[in-house]
Formats: sequence, structure tokens, C-alpha cells
Amino acid sequence: MYIERLSTGVPELDAMLEGGIPKGFMVAVTGEPGTGKTILCLHFIAQGVIERDKCIYVTTEESRESIITQAAQFGFDFSSGISEKKMIIIDALMGRQDEWSLQSLDVEELMNKIIEAKKTLGHGRARLVIDSLSAFWLDKPAMARRYSYFVKKVLAKWDFTIMATSQYAITTSEAFGWGIEHIADGIIRFRRFVRNGFLRRYILIEKMRQTNHSLQLHEIIILPGKGLTIVGPVEMRKEDIALPKHIMERIQRSMERKETEIP
Repeated sequence: MYIERLSTGVPELDAMLEGGIPKGFMVAVTGEPGTGKTILCLHFIAQGVIERDKCIYVTTEESRESIITQAAQFGFDFSSGISEKKMIIIDALMGRQDEWSLQSLDVEELMNKIIEAKKTLGHGRARLVIDSLSAFWLDKPAMARRYSYFVKKVLAKWDFTIMATSQYAITTSEAFGWGIEHIADGIIRFRRFVRNGFLRRYILIEKMRQTNHSLQLHEIIILPGKGLTIVGPVEMRKEDIALPKHIMERIQRSMERKETEIP
């Protein structure tokens, strides 16, 4: 059966996904800060501009200008994409009064702004990045799963293929990234380690429906002018990069407790 797929913008990753992400999927891009999540999202949107998709990037942790500057470091001209009306960057950080800014991290306001942007860009296949979605429940983590489901349900009607990043930090008592993974059609997880005195980054496709995807962990590097580059598979098991058991148990207890608090 033919499945239309959207390129991630990283050829090696596309090969690991049988050609890319199935159209209409919502993919969780998860991991600790600094592991490469945003850079993958930049690739995804840059590829969309090339393929003439309608592209929307929501940024919650950097300004619009910062995203444009970071994209340029990897050879992606987002400024031209915006001026040529091929893409829109929604700034949810700075709280400005311009047309494409959010005044607060409110999920309903976010949905309204994304739909408005899609109408502005016009009909056609669309790509959406929300970087990060977990920012919308930082002060109410018990709502993570409900908000994630609401986002997926609303946007399913608008021909979007979505990458939504979700952060967590294993050193904190609460893991605020969980929520989107429960409803996502796919999960791409990033991890990082210091080995022999050097920072190393890794990527693993944990889930992708309708796809016979790679099950092997791959090392990645971030190169100026090129972006995310997959070095190749490494001889580690999924268990080698899993969060420590006591952390996972603490997260599970926290989630169970918070779900009982949802009104």
C-alpha cells in the first residue's frame, strides 16, 4: 500500500524511515536540552519550503530572530521563506503585539494562531513545528496528555504533518516533557553522553506507525553550514540509553498522581 511520506530534510534519517514521515502524522521529538531537537525541526521546515509545502514554525524558547539566525548557520534561508510567503514563524516567547506572536502560552490561543497562519498561507500540504509543546504545560503538568490530545485532534483537520518537541531533564524531581508521547504517531528520541571527554549525541526512532523503521541507535553530529548529520549506527542497545530505572519509576508515580488531579 502506498503511503505518502514527507522528507525530514536529513537524507540518512529518511532512509531509516522508509522515505520519511507519513503524511498527517504527529511526531514527538524528545530529549534533553542541547541534543539536536530544534536542529531537526529546522531541517524539516527548510525541506518543506523547498517542496513548496505550507510551513509554520512555533517557537516558545527562542525569539523569531533567533530561529532565523540559527537556521542561517546551517544554510537555511528562513528570511526569504517568510518574505516570499512560504512560511510563518509564530513567536510565543517575546509577547510582542505583531500579527504572528502569542501573548501567552495558552493552548487555545496557539491553535487559533496556527489555523490563522494556515489560512494565510493557503490550501495545500502543510508542515508544522511546535518547539516546544511541553512549554504549554510547565505550570500545569497534569494537563500534558489532555493538551497534547487537544492539539492533535484540532490540527488533524488542517492537513498538517507535525513535529512537536518535548523536553525533559532527568536531574529534576518532575519530568515535564511527558504527555505528547502517549498520543504521538511517532517518537524520535535524542540523547547525549560525555565519552572520553567529548560530548556525543545520538538519535533513536522509538516509534513510527505504518513504517518498518530502523531500530538501531545512531550517532549524530552538528556541522556548521550543514546541520544535523548522521554518522552511523552504534553498538548500543535501547536499554543503554534509557533513563535510569529509579527515574522512570519516579516519573510514573508523578504522572499517576497528577492524572488524579485533572478536573
